[in-house]
Amino acid sequence: MAFLSAWILSPSTLPFLCLIWGMQAQQAFRTEPRNLTVWMGATAVLKCEVLRPSGTVQWVKDGLALGSDRSLPGYSRYSMTGKLKGQYNLRIENAQLEDESIYECQAGQSESSDAIISNAAWVTVLIPPSKPYFIVDVAIPWVAGNKYSITCVAPDAKPEAEITIFKDGVELTGAESSTMSGSKDKLQNTHAKVTFTALTSDHGREMVCQATNSANAKPVVTTMTMNVNFPPQLPVIRGLSKDEVQAGTTLVLECESQSGNPLASLRWTKNGEILSTTWEEDTASQKAKSVLKLKITPADNQAELCCESFNMVSLSPLSVTRVITVFFEPAELTLVGSLEAIEGQELTLSCHTSSSNPPVDIRWWLGHKELNSTSPYREEGEYGGMTTISNTTHQFSREDNGLTLTCEAFNKGTHFSKIQTATIIVYYPPQKVWIVAPPEHIPLRAGITVTLVCHSNGGNPAATLTWFKNSKALPNAKRQTSSGMGVARELVLVLAASDNMATYRCDATNEGGKTISAHTKFQVHFTAVNMKITTKQEVLRRGDVLKLECLSGSSNPKAITSWNLDTFSFRGDEEAAQKDLYGGVSVTSTLSLNLSSQHHNKKVICHAYNPELAEGTKTFYQLDVLYPPEFSSDQPTEIQVVEDDVATIPLMVSANPEEVSCIWRHHREMLVKGEDLHYHWLDDHSLEIKNVTKKDAGVYIIECENGEGVNKTSVTLDVHYAPRVKAEKDPVFVNLGGIADLICVADANPIIPGMFSWKWLGEEEVGMGEETQEDESSLLTIRDVTRAHAGLYQCTADNGIALPASVNVRLVVKFKPKLQKGPQWRKVASRGDGTTTAELVCHAEGYPRVDFIWEKKGVLMDLANPRYEEKTMREGYFHTSTLQVINVSSSLDYVDFSCIASNSLGEDKLDIQLVSTNHPDPPSSFSQVSVTHDSVTLEWIPGFNGGLQQIFRIRYRGNQSVSFLYVDVFPPDAANFTVSGLQPATTYNFSVNALNAIGESDYADNNAILTITTKERPQLEKDPPEEDEPAGAGGSDVGKNEEDGSSQSTVGNSNKYESREQINTAAQRTLLIDSGSETNSNVYESYVAKNSHYYYPTDDYKPYLSPHPEERRGLDVSHLPVNSENHLYDEVKDGGVFQDTASSSHLFPQFLSDHRLTPQRKDWGSATYAQGTEHSAQFVDVQQPQTDYELPFELRGELV
Repeated sequence: MAFLSAWILSPSTLPFLCLIWGMQAQQAFRTEPRNLTVWMGATAVLKCEVLRPSGTVQWVKDGLALGSDRSLPGYSRYSMTGKLKGQYNLRIENAQLEDESIYECQAGQSESSDAIISNAAWVTVLIPPSKPYFIVDVAIPWVAGNKYSITCVAPDAKPEAEITIFKDGVELTGAESSTMSGSKDKLQNTHAKVTFTALTSDHGREMVCQATNSANAKPVVTTMTMNVNFPPQLPVIRGLSKDEVQAGTTLVLECESQSGNPLASLRWTKNGEILSTTWEEDTASQKAKSVLKLKITPADNQAELCCESFNMVSLSPLSVTRVITVFFEPAELTLVGSLEAIEGQELTLSCHTSSSNPPVDIRWWLGHKELNSTSPYREEGEYGGMTTISNTTHQFSREDNGLTLTCEAFNKGTHFSKIQTATIIVYYPPQKVWIVAPPEHIPLRAGITVTLVCHSNGGNPAATLTWFKNSKALPNAKRQTSSGMGVARELVLVLAASDNMATYRCDATNEGGKTISAHTKFQVHFTAVNMKITTKQEVLRRGDVLKLECLSGSSNPKAITSWNLDTFSFRGDEEAAQKDLYGGVSVTSTLSLNLSSQHHNKKVICHAYNPELAEGTKTFYQLDVLYPPEFSSDQPTEIQVVEDDVATIPLMVSANPEEVSCIWRHHREMLVKGEDLHYHWLDDHSLEIKNVTKKDAGVYIIECENGEGVNKTSVTLDVHYAPRVKAEKDPVFVNLGGIADLICVADANPIIPGMFSWKWLGEEEVGMGEETQEDESSLLTIRDVTRAHAGLYQCTADNGIALPASVNVRLVVKFKPKLQKGPQWRKVASRGDGTTTAELVCHAEGYPRVDFIWEKKGVLMDLANPRYEEKTMREGYFHTSTLQVINVSSSLDYVDFSCIASNSLGEDKLDIQLVSTNHPDPPSSFSQVSVTHDSVTLEWIPGFNGGLQQIFRIRYRGNQSVSFLYVDVFPPDAANFTVSGLQPATTYNFSVNALNAIGESDYADNNAILTITTKERPQLEKDPPEEDEPAGAGGSDVGKNEEDGSSQSTVGNSNKYESREQINTAAQRTLLIDSGSETNSNVYESYVAKNSHYYYPTDDYKPYLSPHPEERRGLDVSHLPVNSENHLYDEVKDGGVFQDTASSSHLFPQFLSDHRLTPQRKDWGSATYAQGTEHSAQFVDVQQPQTDYELPFELRGELV
């Protein structure tokens, strides 16, 4: 705005400036903008034309400049147009409300003219109303006859809209209009409200609202369909032509109601009760219809049947009613009165009908004879009908028995007739009764079955027979049977004592009112009817004398009494017999007993024997003898159990009273229930011990008590448990050559002979010594102890309980120090220029602890000197002292150093010479290990390596060869090797020397030559081709030689051996040219290919090696030739860990090992180079690479 203020001029200064600038081509307006009114969406053009424009022309809206670019960036609908010079018309497309504002056209100041500003022009935008809408005070539907108000709103108009409302095409007058703010500033909403009455005819018609203003030529219209509710018309019933209906008829009636919004709801009622509320609507014909199916019953007589129509705006239902009359017959005809009579008796009978419309008459019949009756009596019945009643009286005779009595109801007018019948029964008494039974004077045995039969004839109905015993009815007689005019009934008796002289009677009765009877009696023999044993003593105790009295009840004839107790019989004291029940006699007998605890719960039996019947009766008396606790003779005194099992100590105790309290004691301590879950008492007082331990063993004292006294017993618990073994002393120390006693002690039960065994846990076999057992301990005695005896021994004890137990005992053999010695240990090489550090390593075995001291030229060294530093490492028997000589000086340090290792048993000494780095010393002890028809295995002792890593090379020549062949030993630190590919039965000369980066040594053993002749070819092998091929070289032999039983198969001149390493088949062969001076010769020639590679693996990789002819003794890197022969070699890995020691950056690969740093765990006195012969001689095939590119780059080595 600061920029604009620099050239925008105020109207007051414009005339003055124009006067000054007029003579300098002052710019002026030819046409200025005017006020403009435009419809929204139309295009507005404000004209501005400037004469002699020299300044920047632009438009200003509300004081804001729109810019001088004619496209007016930032205002997509604005642009400045004009075809002629000086025309700057402002074009506004698609005019909107926000475009309504004040606009000015301005021409800015220039060098030749002052700035000018046009008149302000106002742009007015007219906006038609949006689509109007209705607002109703009561939601549709409306109800006809009610008044309602409706408002039409015309929103967002400019200027405000005018509204007209029409109902069914007729304009509604009296509308009240109002204006409110619209959704945006300058917009207005117009509201028009009108009140009207809803009519039935308005339903389905339209309510229309029109809105218009000056911005639209055509009104904006909205419509609303009116929904007016009004009641239906009066319903009509169809299907009932007359009001009289016969009961059982099914009426199909239809009720219909016209018009109504909504259409009518219909319902049927009968006497005010709803029958149906279902109906269907026909919107096309604007009617509702309901169909009612009604089956007429007598209950519908004079019923009011009504159909009602209504809807939600009905003030009350509209209805139509029909009353129906129902004709119906009596549903029931009932005959009342007794139909049974005793001969000569007079009866009155009644017959009545249920309600009927119209009423009926009644008449009587007996057989085919009509009886006199009283006049019928009528009264009002159900459903608006009448009931009818008629009575008759008649005296019945024997001849009327079985005749039919009939009551008939009829109506002559309707031809209705209905009857009810019954059979008359007339009773009269029986004529005779008699009994069929055994004779009364013959005695019968109790328990037998007797059948009595009672007969009767005559009477109506047939007589009912009833049996009695001594005037008491017997309900268990058999069912009565009939035969012709007579009846019979049996009584089956099992004779008992009560039947003796009892009277049995049979009565014959019926409804005739008279009873006749017959009688009989029996004479019965029976045993005692009851027995009872009694005593005057209320409490019985052990040691008391008991007197029992047995009363034998009535028997016929008299019984003989006796007593039994277990298997014993007694005769009691019998008293005189007495008369008793059922005509028999009773007897009393007494018995005396001396009581003991054995009598408790025993039964004393009393017998009563009848000699006539040869049988008797018995009863018993159970003895309840009180006594203190007594332990059974079967009570165990010892219980055996295995540890961790459950032990049950039974308690076999008896007592009376049985409530016994028992106290258990173990080791004099009382065991209390609930205090220790380890113990559990069973219901029989037995003790259950869970998870038994050896602490539970011992004697258990049980003391039991009841109300009669106290008693006690004891039980021993013997717990068997598996051994727990411990060493009496661990470790056991013994001097070399002494006697070692290893003792283990077992805690076990039982201790059995031969339960101990000893086992050596070492790898090599040693003599186990002598084993002896003394009770729970075992002694292993080892005499003349050697170092091989040192280690762990396992003592195992097994007594058959659970698993055996073991303990390890370590035997430690004490011996004086023994230093590792050999050529490679006696020298150490290092440069003497004061820039290197030399390490002198001293390895010793010994126990106890070995201490080291170092001497220089025989004088004890001062290790406080900063030029010397000692590091000591110990592991079991092995001890290492490393002396570091810092900044080695040839004048000061190239001398003899001494390492002295000592302990309490002695000492050992090793002299080490510190020298300058040089070529290696020659190997020594070069010898043959084994020989076959095509291979020779050799071994040697490496010499000092000259302070650098060394390798070994074998030179050999057959007796028919003119030159030597050479093969480099792999791995480089191996001290044995197998040369393969030799000819059978051929003599070869072998030599071996060492090489390092500085040079090579002489051949072993002062240039000695080892002459070996190969064996004959086995008969099973085919002869090889007659070719003079150079012999191949193999890896070091780790198996046993052929003489020791090793197996070796040869296929295609290849040795098979056990190895999991890949073998390089491309070892280079060289040929010696100047054989006369092979030791010093430097001239070699390639035998296979020029510049061939020799590969050295970087880890434990073991390539196939072939012999190579001599050439220049140096290592060079070149390509690998294709090998024409494949050789398999034995593995040469020794028992120690192969270490990749630090090496110089000379020609040899860094993986070559320094024998001095290889850990040795065997006999160091004989060096480590024969180890290869101690391994297994198992053989496997190995797939060999064929070409150089099959090897990884990192495995490719240097040329030899």
